[in-house]
Amino acid sequence: MTSEDDRDENPDGGNADYVTFDMAGERYAFPMRQVQEIIRMPAVVKVPLGPPALEGLANLRGRVLPVVSLRECCTMPEAEHDETTRVIVVDGGVPLGFVVDRVASVISIDPADMEPADSVQSTVRSDVLVGVIKSNDGQMTSVLNVDRLVGSQFDELAEAAAGREPASTAARVPEPDAGDGAENDDTLELVSFAVQGQEYALPIDQVQEIVQAPETVSHVPNSGGRVLGVVDLRGRLLPVVSMRRVFGLPVTALEPQNRIVVVSLDGGVVGVVMDTVREVLRVPQKLVAPLPAFMAGDGRKSEVESVCRLEDGKRLVSVLSVHRMFDSPEVRSEIAEHQDREDGPAMTEEQRDDDGRGDEELFVVFRLDGEEYAVDVDAVQEIIRVPEALIRVPRSFEFVEGLVNLRGTVLPVVDLRTRLGLPRSERDERQRIVVLIIGGVRTGFIVDSVAEVARVGRHVLEPAPQLSAEQARIVSRVANLPEQKRMLLLVQVGELLAADQARDLEAVLGQSAGDVLEPV
Repeated sequence: MTSEDDRDENPDGGNADYVTFDMAGERYAFPMRQVQEIIRMPAVVKVPLGPPALEGLANLRGRVLPVVSLRECCTMPEAEHDETTRVIVVDGGVPLGFVVDRVASVISIDPADMEPADSVQSTVRSDVLVGVIKSNDGQMTSVLNVDRLVGSQFDELAEAAAGREPASTAARVPEPDAGDGAENDDTLELVSFAVQGQEYALPIDQVQEIVQAPETVSHVPNSGGRVLGVVDLRGRLLPVVSMRRVFGLPVTALEPQNRIVVVSLDGGVVGVVMDTVREVLRVPQKLVAPLPAFMAGDGRKSEVESVCRLEDGKRLVSVLSVHRMFDSPEVRSEIAEHQDREDGPAMTEEQRDDDGRGDEELFVVFRLDGEEYAVDVDAVQEIIRVPEALIRVPRSFEFVEGLVNLRGTVLPVVDLRTRLGLPRSERDERQRIVVLIIGGVRTGFIVDSVAEVARVGRHVLEPAPQLSAEQARIVSRVANLPEQKRMLLLVQVGELLAADQARDLEAVLGQSAGDVLEPV
């Protein structure tokens, strides 16, 4: 007897080919025509708010591949991956990888050897069972329906495979404006960093990006005292200068917490090694004072352009000028020598007139539960440390941690792990609050750490697989970086809070503003 599903797969009535595999001691099969390839278990990036069966996203030769547990799809107990674990990449309208215990073989059968699903009993869900193949040795192989497996766990993928626009994208709300232009005119945006325990800052418009320092910097023979050497930055040589040497301090070996701040100088770029990068600050101009004239002498003091008085004057941040840092003709000549070695073409007049990004986008990269996420740098108001105490808000959303006073403004703080359905973590020194504006409300999101400000080419940005409605709204795109063995999950800022949640949060602020006393 031949089932209708089997006739659809084999319209000519000849032998049909199947890939067989094992799970939990039983034998199963997929139609060979839907199997694209079979691979070993790859490294995966976990995606929040996805279906339970989703193991994560993998990079398959430059293509983003969702990888799911077939055991979970078939309501079987989970098992640890081992050397025999394989991923069967199938085409159920969209590519998808199913994790199985072991691949057995490829078989060719007569349709008469297939018993239809409605006449057999099986431990697997009947709605994903096509039928059972009977062999002469008495072994039975359950044939699974790929399309139904996809649809049973991933409604968004099933809609995409059917050519319909997923519901999660049909009603997508546009990104809100990142900030208020009037406020921007009266504030100074800074990136603050530490050098030998002292806090300094650079205006954010002088900073192109921030990247993690490599383990080593290639030393250039006969280079001057301040230039450490060069590093490869996406195919171009970047001269690297030690901020410690600029300040006349002893130079230490590169460590994981060190960051390279890439700044513009005379039409080129220079990397400046900082001990650590602390925060992105948005400081009202009234808290910024120029350096007193009597201090603007020769040497180190001339590099400071102004001073920010934060936390009622308890915290002073010296604002540096890139041009003053490299004002020495000898240093400029030394940097220019290394810039001349770059193989890239000179910048055109049009490139100088734009925002410097060209075919790239700029993201703030942060970490949550071991994975890397990113938001557009224009959406980030500032990045601050997590205060020791937050004012709790009764009867609020579970993911709202509390309120803080950010220079006279009440700021609600959300635990982003909780918002994305991830396990909570203990507070530590690496955590930061990334301040965004959502629905007109300035909101802080606690992240595990802020890694860098990264430039990403638009050619590596692609839509994230739509695995669930909420995931597709919040994680809208991925930056696939196979050369770096990285995949960034790009967060849609406007979707982190629904419209009603933003309104409720605004109401909570109005009721609780008087409880917040100490400014951050």
